[in-house]
Amino acid sequence: MTIRSADDDSGSRLFDHLIELRSRLLRAVAGLVLVFVALLPFANELYAWLAQPLLEKLPKGGQLIAVEVASPFFAPLKLAFFVGVVVTMPWLLYQLWAFVAPGLYKRERRLAWPLLGSALVLFYSGCAFAYFIVLPAVFTFLNKVTPAGVAMMTDINAYLDFVLVIFLAFGVSFELPVALVILVLLGWVTTAQLREWRGYAVVAIFVLAAVITPPDVISQLLLALPMIALYEAGILASRLVTRSRPAVDSSDRAS
Repeated sequence: MTIRSADDDSGSRLFDHLIELRSRLLRAVAGLVLVFVALLPFANELYAWLAQPLLEKLPKGGQLIAVEVASPFFAPLKLAFFVGVVVTMPWLLYQLWAFVAPGLYKRERRLAWPLLGSALVLFYSGCAFAYFIVLPAVFTFLNKVTPAGVAMMTDINAYLDFVLVIFLAFGVSFELPVALVILVLLGWVTTAQLREWRGYAVVAIFVLAAVITPPDVISQLLLALPMIALYEAGILASRLVTRSRPAVDSSDRAS
């Protein structure tokens, strides 16, 4: 009879985890590649849609230009990949969830679903807010402050980088309530401390908005004001979660 040591069992479990991790990564990458390939035929249409907020604010005859020779090919390709990542975000998060879920308590798993769902909704909301509200306001401002005799004709690569940074900034910033709830659940802060730090948080939000947005007051306010509201929403959500949180028992851990 073969006797297996504890080290053998530990090594076997580690090997199983690595196999599962590889499987989840392959599935995540396969989903992303599939969506990216499906979006490639529409890459130019996607870029035309992305350029609308700027083109609508340019003077008559204004247009985007391609400074580099390969820009008309690579810029839409880069945008198609970014859109692919955004579209497959639920699938990517599901693969991450499927990998870590077996090691979580049942209560933690019940909390994780609302947190993941809220994170997705808030990220998409931040991107939509940036596209429909922020970008038109920013380009209106930039068009008005353009000196006389200067034609505002932006390179397509520079425009894409600018817009993607705005999307990421607002998408990630809108995750503030989820981040606060997670900090409270981990025990790093309390809802009482979040309320006490409200004034410092407002100052930090305005500083952050000034750093990650274009150098105009409009875009800074359009990021700072929603983040202040989201900070308050995070306090409220943290209070609700902590009130409904039951005591954790070791038998509650998933097998």
